[in-house]
Amino acid sequence: MKTVRYLFEAIGLYIIYGIFRIMPVETASAVGGWIGRTAGPRLAASRKALRNIEEALPERSAQEHQKILSEMWDNLGRVIAEYPHLKTIGKHRSTFKNTDFLKDMIMQEQPTIFFGAHLANWEVNAAALHMQYGQPIDLTYREPNNPWSAHMLKHARTLNGRLNAIAKSRIAGKEMIQAIKSKRHIGVLLDQKYNEGIPVSFFGRDAMTNPVFVPLCQKYDCPLVPVRNIRLKGTRFEIQLGEPIELFNEDGSSRPAEDVMREINTIMEGWIRECPGQWLWLHRRWDSKQLQN
Repeated sequence: MKTVRYLFEAIGLYIIYGIFRIMPVETASAVGGWIGRTAGPRLAASRKALRNIEEALPERSAQEHQKILSEMWDNLGRVIAEYPHLKTIGKHRSTFKNTDFLKDMIMQEQPTIFFGAHLANWEVNAAALHMQYGQPIDLTYREPNNPWSAHMLKHARTLNGRLNAIAKSRIAGKEMIQAIKSKRHIGVLLDQKYNEGIPVSFFGRDAMTNPVFVPLCQKYDCPLVPVRNIRLKGTRFEIQLGEPIELFNEDGSSRPAEDVMREINTIMEGWIRECPGQWLWLHRRWDSKQLQN
């Protein structure tokens, strides 16, 4: 039965992908946004998202919470509709800010780990870096359980195989080390719950956070750089590069991973507070018992 369900899910996904693909990019995004904000609030998952918004932003009014929720669904619908157009968006509709570090990195052929969050269209970051600067980048991601859907999504987010993808697995660590040794960059999203991680404050509550990239960067002298994606209007994006995170103390010793991750969570929290409607509030970022308390 699972195989049959996966097959029908994949067929539906391929049809949707094909429909959005034949549309102009701006039209596809607008239609996806309309579907998202129309259908999304009716889904059961919307209640979880609203609860996360209320808990994380208690200073906002109920009306503001609903507005953020609607904007989130609009943005998510756009993200889905934009998958067939990532190359176009990355090359022609994205602008990088604060590119001094980026130019130095390219000149020195220095592998870098770029971290971001599920903000705006997070898939655009790697697409723009590759399409505009020709940089090799490996994407880390959690592979969907449905193998047919996983194949299609991997095809889209890697720009038809132009980028490499590292799925979460037992050998993911070895693949990341190999990428660094081969002078390829790595793109990671650090705003998701990671049960095997460490508790680090995020919006005032402990959230299980993945610290594995900190010792990796320290060992291989690899910069850890924040990348913020902002949806300006429609399919226009601004990609802001921050200063590399300090990984070592003044005496040359390694900073504790927990301290580094606390700084990273603070950075991402600031991004989300500025554009809350562009973050994916659907994640189970916090323990349910914490929410109840």
